[in-house]
Amino acid sequence: MTYEEYLSGKKLVLTVATTGGVHGKDANPNLPEQPEEIARQVAECERLGAAIVHVHGRDEHGENDASRLQAVNDAIRERCDDIVIQNTTGGQATLPERIQGIRTDPHPEMASLDLGPFKRDQHIITEHTRHNIEQLAIEMQDKGIKPELECFNSGQLQEAKRLIDEGFLDPPYYINIIFGGQVFTPPHPRHVQALVDTLPEDSEFNILATGRHQLPLTLFATILGGHVRIGMEDNLYYERGTQAESNQQLVRRTVDIVDNMGRDLATPDEAREMLGMN
Repeated sequence: MTYEEYLSGKKLVLTVATTGGVHGKDANPNLPEQPEEIARQVAECERLGAAIVHVHGRDEHGENDASRLQAVNDAIRERCDDIVIQNTTGGQATLPERIQGIRTDPHPEMASLDLGPFKRDQHIITEHTRHNIEQLAIEMQDKGIKPELECFNSGQLQEAKRLIDEGFLDPPYYINIIFGGQVFTPPHPRHVQALVDTLPEDSEFNILATGRHQLPLTLFATILGGHVRIGMEDNLYYERGTQAESNQQLVRRTVDIVDNMGRDLATPDEAREMLGMN
């Protein structure tokens, strides 16, 4: 997680987040929503070099629906070779809904773990109490599911350190630092550097930047020896004024960036090894 690691040729883990739980086809008609539609794009992204897929489920109307995670997981396994499935346990739903992300059959190898609440719209604060976070962390640890620790701001990095100190997490720790939006960490390279400099020992970091910040902060994370998450959950545009045609279009551009910067992409098995999932 340093410039020296970049220079040494450390491999980069690429995660693709094909669809989220907020915007839908009304925002970009190319956004996949249904299981087969999602799985087709995931298979292409895996072929291009994505090692991990971050998964949301949607109902037949395109609304966020955790009960559809099983169907999406099944479709991905049917179409893909070996990509690591990372189910969401985040969003604005209640704990009983969110916990379905780690109760699929089989359970996913990874799952996101939001480390605190954030505001959405005018009247919503996501329900990520300390009790809920610990319950999810305990079940993930019991099942051998690797948590992706989602830090929406610098204060939540302290929550990651608390969970480590109290034994809820096993090393190496995979910390996803989120930039952009109205309530996340302000998207700027200096903020990336500041948070990377304060990560716990035995950590791997991933950068998630929304909208127009996805491209420049992806490049910066590559230089710092980190990993990246891209995809249409976080960014609906390929360039200013031009909507993304697909998730694979965004993945292809990221693969080119990583290649041009002299780094190799980790395969799914290499990602498992790097993140302590073997």
